[in-house]
Amino acid sequence: MPIVPNRLRRLIATATAAAAALALSACGAGPDTGDEAEPLRVWLMQNSLNEDLTEQIVRDFEDRHPGRRVEVTVQEWTGIGEKVTDALAAQEAPDVIEVGNTQVAQYVDAGGVANLTLKVPELGGDDWVSGLEEPGKIDGYQYGIPYYAANRVVIYRKDLFAAAGITEPPATREEWIEATEQLDQPEAGQQGIYLPGQNWYVLAGFVWDEGGDLAVELSGRWEGALDTPEALRGMEFYERLHRLGGGPADADEATQSEVFAQEEIAQLIAPPGHAKLITELNPELQGKLGFFPVPGKQADTPGAVFTGGSVLIIPENARDFEGGYSFVQLITGDTWQREIARTMSYVPNKTTLADALEGDPGAEAMAKGAEAGRATPNSPSWAALEADNPIKEYQTAVLTGQDAARAAKEASDAVTALLSGTP
Repeated sequence: MPIVPNRLRRLIATATAAAAALALSACGAGPDTGDEAEPLRVWLMQNSLNEDLTEQIVRDFEDRHPGRRVEVTVQEWTGIGEKVTDALAAQEAPDVIEVGNTQVAQYVDAGGVANLTLKVPELGGDDWVSGLEEPGKIDGYQYGIPYYAANRVVIYRKDLFAAAGITEPPATREEWIEATEQLDQPEAGQQGIYLPGQNWYVLAGFVWDEGGDLAVELSGRWEGALDTPEALRGMEFYERLHRLGGGPADADEATQSEVFAQEEIAQLIAPPGHAKLITELNPELQGKLGFFPVPGKQADTPGAVFTGGSVLIIPENARDFEGGYSFVQLITGDTWQREIARTMSYVPNKTTLADALEGDPGAEAMAKGAEAGRATPNSPSWAALEADNPIKEYQTAVLTGQDAARAAKEASDAVTALLSGTP
C-alpha cells in the first residue's frame, strides 16, 4: 500500500473538510433529529469540568436545540492518545473531542481531524489566547478550537517577603533576581526560591523571552535549537535563578509543592492550584501565600510561559458535524467561558475575558501571564520527546558544571533525532 506524505494527506483532508462544510452551508442541512436514540456524542477530559457545570452546559444546548440530546463521556488522560487516534479512524467518530493543546499535531498527522479554519472569525479567533491558538494550527490551518488554558505563576510567601523588606512583587527579571538574592538566606535555613534543575517548562519560558526556541521547523524537518545564542541566554538566566535556592540539579517539579510546604522557601514556580495542596500539607501557611506572573524583561510585559490546556476538535467522520460545531460554538462562547473560568479557575480562551477571574488572585496572575503564553513546538513527535526528554538532562549537565555550549549542542542533536524519528 503506497504511503501518502503527511503534508499531502493534510491537504487532502483540508479539501475534504472544506467541501463538506460548504455542502452543509449550501443545502441548509441540520442535525438529524428524526432518531432521538442518536445523541450528540461529546468526549471531555477528566477534571475539565465538574459535574454540575457539565449538566448546566448540556441543558443549555438541549434547550437551544429542542429534540436533541447530548451524551458526555469523561475520559482519563492516561492512554488517551491511542484512544483518540482510534476514534478518529472509526466510521462514526464522536462529534466533539477535547484534546490537550500540544496533542493536536499528532492527531492531524494521523488523519481524521476536521479543518475549521473557515469558522475562526465567527468563533472570535482574533482574541484567542495564543498558547491555545497556535498549537491548534497546523500548516496554517486551524484544527483545534481553544477551550481553556492554565500556566505557571510565582507562588510566594508574603510573610517572608515582608520580613525581607520587599513590599511589592518584582516587575522585571532583574528585579526578580535582586529580590530573590535578598530572600536567599542559607545561614537561616531559608531559600530564595525552590527551582528544581529539570523544570524544562520554566526554562522554555526564559528561552522564548530571549527570542529562542526549543526546536524549529526548517523545510519540513524539525531540528533542536537549544544551542542558539538566544536559547543559551535563556539557560544562563535559569542557572542564575536556580543558584538562589536548594533545588536539586537532577530533579523535576514532581514533588516541589511538598518541599515548599515543609521548608522555609520564599518562592515556587507552579500553577496557582498548587497553593491549595501546599496549605493542605501545611495549614500554618494559610493566608500567607501570594501570586504574581513570571516577570519579563520589561516591566509592562510578563515573562513568556508555557501554556497548557485544552482545545476542541471535530472528527471528519463525526455523525453530526453541524451539531458538533454548534456545541463547540456554545462552550467556547463568552457566556460559558466566563462561567468555566470562574468555576474552575481556568484562563478563558480569549484575552478579552480575563476580567472573569477578578477576585481570584492566583487565577488573575495566571491570566496575566497567559498574555505571553506559548506552546511547545508543533511537531507530531513532541509527545515522544517528552517521554525521553533530553532537555532535562541538558539542564542537569549545565547546572553541575558542564560546558553549556557543548551540552546544548548534544541536546539539540538529540531533539532533532527524536523529532525526525532517526536513531
